[in-house]
Amino acid sequence: MKLTDLPEPILLQRSFLFGLTGIMIGALSILNTNLQWLDAPMGPLNGVSFFLQFAGIGMSIIVLRRRKVAQEYKEKSQMMILIMSVALLFFIFSL
Repeated sequence: MKLTDLPEPILLQRSFLFGLTGIMIGALSILNTNLQWLDAPMGPLNGVSFFLQFAGIGMSIIVLRRRKVAQEYKEKSQMMILIMSVALLFFIFSL
């Protein structure tokens, strides 16, 4: 089954989970860079964080691009895009 065939609530739920996981991994990477708990490279972790955040934004955009979307899902999708975009910009400029 393709992503475009899934119903809106499932896409928004997955978008939220991907975005939240990406934000948590990015925060862990920044904390480890500043406090140096682990002596490990943080580059791959940052890449995974960016990928998950972009995937979350992409799923929210898929919901917005559908033809007949309920107003509730449209508002949720717009809010998630805004929040994840701000988080992504924060992680891009903090590294």
